[in-house]
Amino acid sequence: MEHFANVKELNQSSARDKAARAVFTASAFFSVVAVAGIVFFIMLESLPAFSEIGALNFIFGTTWAPTKDFLPVSERFGILPMIVGSLVVTAGATLVGGTMGVFTAVFLAYFCPKRLKAVFNQVINLLAGIPSIVYGYFGLVVLVPLLAEVSPTNSGQGALAGSLILGIMILPTVASIVRNSIESVPEAYFEGALALGCSREQAVFKTVLPAAKSGTVTGVIMGIGRAVGETMAVMMVAGNTPQFIEGPFTSIRTLTVNIVMDMNYAEGLHLQALIATGFVLLVLVLLLNALIAAINRRKKPLDKKTALKPRDGGGQSGAAPVFKNTGALCRGLKYAAVVVACIVALCLVFLIGFVFVKGVGHISFDLLFGESGNDKMTLRPAFVSTGMLIALALVVALPIGVATAVYLAEYSKRGSRAVKTVRLFVDTLASIPSIVFGLFGALVFGGLMGMDYSLLAGGLTLALIILPTIIRATEESILAVPDSLREAGLALGAGKARTVFKVVLPAAMSGIVTSIILSIGRIVGESAALIYTAGAVPYTPSGYLDQGSSFAVMMWMFAGEGMYVDSAYATACILMIFVALLNLLVTLCERKFRKKQGIAK
Repeated sequence: MEHFANVKELNQSSARDKAARAVFTASAFFSVVAVAGIVFFIMLESLPAFSEIGALNFIFGTTWAPTKDFLPVSERFGILPMIVGSLVVTAGATLVGGTMGVFTAVFLAYFCPKRLKAVFNQVINLLAGIPSIVYGYFGLVVLVPLLAEVSPTNSGQGALAGSLILGIMILPTVASIVRNSIESVPEAYFEGALALGCSREQAVFKTVLPAAKSGTVTGVIMGIGRAVGETMAVMMVAGNTPQFIEGPFTSIRTLTVNIVMDMNYAEGLHLQALIATGFVLLVLVLLLNALIAAINRRKKPLDKKTALKPRDGGGQSGAAPVFKNTGALCRGLKYAAVVVACIVALCLVFLIGFVFVKGVGHISFDLLFGESGNDKMTLRPAFVSTGMLIALALVVALPIGVATAVYLAEYSKRGSRAVKTVRLFVDTLASIPSIVFGLFGALVFGGLMGMDYSLLAGGLTLALIILPTIIRATEESILAVPDSLREAGLALGAGKARTVFKVVLPAAMSGIVTSIILSIGRIVGESAALIYTAGAVPYTPSGYLDQGSSFAVMMWMFAGEGMYVDSAYATACILMIFVALLNLLVTLCERKFRKKQGIAK
């Protein structure tokens, strides 16, 4: 009888393992379905515009004129000025943010004092977490007036303002990726260069940084993807005129801004043209992702044996020409890295200080919790709406994200085609601009499923946005769990699924909590994807079928109304405090995880 009982228990365990594997596999390919669905639906809704306007006329047309004297008698839809505007602003942002990001990464990796390194890392993380609407408002009230002083048109809005704001925004992305790439270079590269008589600066800039070239290029391209897809910050400083650029102070409009500005009143062919604009933007992002994938495929693993292979084939003596007469240049690059890092820190201090000085005095109980309506707007709807959006998005995205991470870390064969496919689509989902998510949410959740403008449509859209964050953070946490814990669970007779649920996931809980905190930060700062899914109203919602406004959307509404300038500053201050608290929580979770990991080892 005992034998039959054991056999029955083994069969049940095997059935559980098969069921769990099926669930994890299905969850993993949800990202593939999501990306395919976004591309399909936006392309499908774009076809009428391409058909009626003509694809070439639409892409290379130079005039965007939906109406004439408020009558649709001579509609013309050409997006070439917006394409050029997007490329110009992105190029300027890459020049500013890409260059400063690389120098900041080098400073953090090799020249930052140990006592300051943790502080600078927090500076970068805080910059990355600040909502784009705060950057945009800061640019509108600080940068634009400064540029107006030197502008021949007495207007600071334009391509230069957009490039500078976007450059500051993409800097943390570039710096984080490049720093990780630099720190992954084997220590033998650096030590070997020093052993050959190089200075510290020469070893960094002539050996380590070239070895991290692929990661550096990837970081810059990721920054470009962020810049191409940005909406709210650019809309507040670029001027938003659909025309070709003639100078740094020319008022321009980007593809993303074009969608947001016209979406509220567009209908018929005009609406289809806006959706087609989103499709063109989506294609640009997909091409950037393909470029990153190609770079990663060409990336060769670093080998300590070839750390300092002479470039002229002349043995050890051949290494000398590589560093000849470069001491002054490398010292200059080192000082540039230090100066850039100080500028980054000062920018953050000034931004935070300005927002706090302007906003903290206007935070009041009435602003936070008073009744809100058309006559007087308060943040009460934002508290309720944001809480409801966070709850719904996490309920949907967290199980799928954790299950996908488990599949990638525990059930798949590393390096297999399936894993590469899932990771490619997860990365693609992570890089899709918020406004494209908003278009998809409006078309599918709001239109096809009949949810209209509602928190339900907004929450489901946000679930797609935060899914890659949960997958990445959870997978990294699971991979860091020591194999000895898995082996111990299996040795005690637990099946694969039981080991995952009882051993691996509890050990990775800090990483899962970190992913939740990061997701909450993304939700709180999101605006572009919510304006046309959840709505933008000053009323407190009573259910998920009602419209609602998150904190970022409320700040956008405050900034758009001349009577609510003080409320806009106060909201920006609240958002900054919230981001700082989230960064603190993430840091504490990471420390707890590292401590637990050390105990396990």
